[in-house]
Amino acid sequence: MYNEVKITAIVIGGAILNAIALNFFLIPAHVLSSGFTGVAQFISTLIHEYTSYSIGTGVLLFLLNIPVAYLGWTRVGRRFTIYSLLSVVTTMVVLEIIPVHALTDNIILNAVFGGVVSAIGVGFTLKYGASTGGMDIIAMILSRMKDRPIGIYFLVLNGLIVLAAGFFFGWEKALYTLVTLYVTSRVIDTIHTRYAKVTAMIITDNGPTLSKAIHDQMVRGITRISAKGAFTEKDKELLMIVITRYELYTLEQVIKATDPNAFTNIVETAGIFGFFRTSD
Repeated sequence: MYNEVKITAIVIGGAILNAIALNFFLIPAHVLSSGFTGVAQFISTLIHEYTSYSIGTGVLLFLLNIPVAYLGWTRVGRRFTIYSLLSVVTTMVVLEIIPVHALTDNIILNAVFGGVVSAIGVGFTLKYGASTGGMDIIAMILSRMKDRPIGIYFLVLNGLIVLAAGFFFGWEKALYTLVTLYVTSRVIDTIHTRYAKVTAMIITDNGPTLSKAIHDQMVRGITRISAKGAFTEKDKELLMIVITRYELYTLEQVIKATDPNAFTNIVETAGIFGFFRTSD
């Protein structure tokens, strides 16, 4: 229950940060955000400039997410999709509450800080197993399929947004939009590190018990290797397991609870050949 409340708070906080990035930095500077938020910005601006009507970015963001919600529901998971919808609705509400107000007239500052603030919200939302909806869901599916950094897919999928910004707002604005998208992708990859792998090598006196404890908490393969202490000449076991960075905390807690005297060495894993479970 505590974990669900924590995730809900993070999703709402991330949505608020996204709305702040839009109304205080990106919208006043006519710089597009990433993902469906940028698409909603773009459509809202076109409607406002070329028709007598006006539709808010938040409302358009909600409408764009309706068809994508089905994709998330069937391909990613119901829980993930529910949190995504919570994020979208919160963003829509906060965008309507907070007035559009430029904190600076410097377009570079708007592009950079807008991207950073938005990416912090998106990154932590993704880190805790939720999303801000829209392109997050599409990028998450691609990231799981290919097991690569999710920020790469954001950068590629947002190429159309840059072209649209250049065609309608001028190519200078398109370049600033590209700055925002690049900053966003880099910050998200810094926070969201599910794709990063590490190898844990655990020296223990009680291999079978510790292996069972790890398997009770994590769905990962473990290799058990006979070992001997060079100083004590005592027989031990080396447990080798490859995990994601997200699972490192869980592994640490299991080791401390089962065999606090175990020695663990964590090393970065450059690559993996063979089967590695990537979905939750």
